[in-house]
Amino acid sequence: MADADSPSDAGDPGDGSTDSLGSTAAADADAAGGPAAAGSVIVPVEPTSTLRSTIAHVAEAAATGGAPAIHLVEIASWRNGDPESDERAAAAERVLERAAAWTAADLDDSEAPGAADVEVVTAVIGADDYLFGADDYVRVLAEYAEANRADRVVLDPEYTPVGNTTLLQPLEFALSNTSLSVETAPVDRPTRRERFRTEATTGRFLALFGLSLAFYLLLGDPTYWFDAVTGVATAAIVSVTLSRVSLDSNPAIPRTPMRILRGLVYVPVLLFEILKANLVVARVILDPRLPIEPTMNRMRVIVGSGLPLMTLANSITLTPGTLTVRARDSDLYVHSLLPWAREGLFDGSLERWTRFVYYGRRSARLPTPRERDDVAILQGDDATEELPIAAADGGDVTAEGEDPTADAEEVTDR
Repeated sequence: MADADSPSDAGDPGDGSTDSLGSTAAADADAAGGPAAAGSVIVPVEPTSTLRSTIAHVAEAAATGGAPAIHLVEIASWRNGDPESDERAAAAERVLERAAAWTAADLDDSEAPGAADVEVVTAVIGADDYLFGADDYVRVLAEYAEANRADRVVLDPEYTPVGNTTLLQPLEFALSNTSLSVETAPVDRPTRRERFRTEATTGRFLALFGLSLAFYLLLGDPTYWFDAVTGVATAAIVSVTLSRVSLDSNPAIPRTPMRILRGLVYVPVLLFEILKANLVVARVILDPRLPIEPTMNRMRVIVGSGLPLMTLANSITLTPGTLTVRARDSDLYVHSLLPWAREGLFDGSLERWTRFVYYGRRSARLPTPRERDDVAILQGDDATEELPIAAADGGDVTAEGEDPTADAEEVTDR
């Protein structure tokens, strides 16, 4: 079991943190002139290098401070019904089960008299809605805290609820605006590796080697010995250099081969959509009687993040008449030139094909953005929302109430 540092090393009182899990209860007791029961503590959980130490600290502090329960919660970075949501929920449950076992073991080992009375509870929260930022995470945490009579939150210093984006600092700031007290567990952090690098595995190396060699031979002559030799050498260099940054998950059988096969099916479909859009745009340009209505549109998509989202965004951009300007969480902001292009975008053909490529036929049957009412027009007489995109002069224009400093990811591909 990892040793927990002394609770007295936690953040200073001026930054919204508490010195220990029992300090808030003590302050309440002094104010009321009598003893006050400590509230339950919530620990947001994600598999990190410091999770074990965080749990050891929380268990000891809860037993010493008299907290009735420790709530281990995982805030969902998916929405129920999304592709692979069942698998991600199952993975979250496994992490929570492991964390609960650690907590129970630490409570059993504790010499504090109240250790036996501390209950351990696990839950996955926020899976019914998309959570886009710190305010959303705080909202579901606060709702859960109110429902379970918890009054404090302990954060793992390495906690990153949305994968590669570290939200600890804004999460602490947002929590400081609630009635909950917040503490970052005073545990030692290991030496941090580069955030964009993943673990090197044989599967990722071989997958990148095969793709690089196939692409090299496609451009050259696979029957010529010199191209074969230089192709192997080039693919080896690419794989050694980029295998830790190019793939975010290990290739798996049958998932990866099936995605490749479905991708080959998708290529002619995308080419047909490009050809059809070219003909429509050309006709509109040549015939001045036909309408041109350039508008910015927002479409919330259900394809997951990372490579699937990039595939959809670039597929839309490759189709004449539409251009993906920004991807923000699960929202795509797309500029459309024609009403026809906008309607086709909302009908979700490319979204369904992207789901088919990455998740199979069953996911392709999910409702379209129009059927889910996950679309909006941001310009023109038919606008249904204000435009929260960059202004023409390069400045930021945000909708009322939106944080202008919120992070966004540019995926413009021309």
